[in-house]
Amino acid sequence: MRDKTVAILESRLGQQLAELVGKRGGRPFHAPALAEIPDVDHAYISTLISELETHPAKVAIFQTGVGTHALFRATDALGLTEKLLTLLAKAVVVVRGPKPTAALRTRNVRIDLSAEDPFTTAEVLEVLRAVPLGGARVAVQRYGAPNPELDQALKARGAQVIDIPLYRWSLPQDTKPLVALMDALDRREIDAITVTNAAQVHNLFALAEQLGRADALKANLNQVLVASIGPVSSDALKKFGVAVGLEPRPPKLGPLVAALDEALSR
Repeated sequence: MRDKTVAILESRLGQQLAELVGKRGGRPFHAPALAEIPDVDHAYISTLISELETHPAKVAIFQTGVGTHALFRATDALGLTEKLLTLLAKAVVVVRGPKPTAALRTRNVRIDLSAEDPFTTAEVLEVLRAVPLGGARVAVQRYGAPNPELDQALKARGAQVIDIPLYRWSLPQDTKPLVALMDALDRREIDAITVTNAAQVHNLFALAEQLGRADALKANLNQVLVASIGPVSSDALKKFGVAVGLEPRPPKLGPLVAALDEALSR
């Protein structure tokens, strides 16, 4: 990707991704499209732990590392971590991918079921296929937005879903880098763009809609190489009419940059 300009929408790991692009000779154009806003209600967490002691969850699903760490920080502050660990020891603990796995291991939580690559809701539901859920309580650590696909599938099998919100996604407060990205796309100065979260796509197009630039954005994105981290991000792009140029396996930053480098070097 030497001398190619690669737009990066990632926020939290944006600098890391920019460094990976730079090491391969690319020019990173960092335009964060997502902000993670803490959304921890300590009173809710306290009440939840109390209720789970009386009516335990049969299954606990952890979807993200950020949310898992946030939950334990909340129980640490409340002095309820030992109670949470006791509850998890009696539940079927399910993880969506390597990040919640790593977060749980820092607390020595036993992991019973792990979703396979590419770590989407479909894989979570697949590993739960053999677990009877009729009448069961299922605690779901929410990521930055509700997951209606997961909730509806669990309820269809007779489960009672207990939602645990810990943070939410929104547009960054400073949207000037995203506007600059749209301008650069207009001038054909971008060779590729990396998408690492479906919410980045929704936020980028929401801003473009506000500015009356959604049609131009779609057209411009279809003129560059769009590298999507995985199927959830790819589905979001396709819903907005954007063609996905590549999707790495496994869905991680390293393979994403390697695949992008190979594609841009052809």
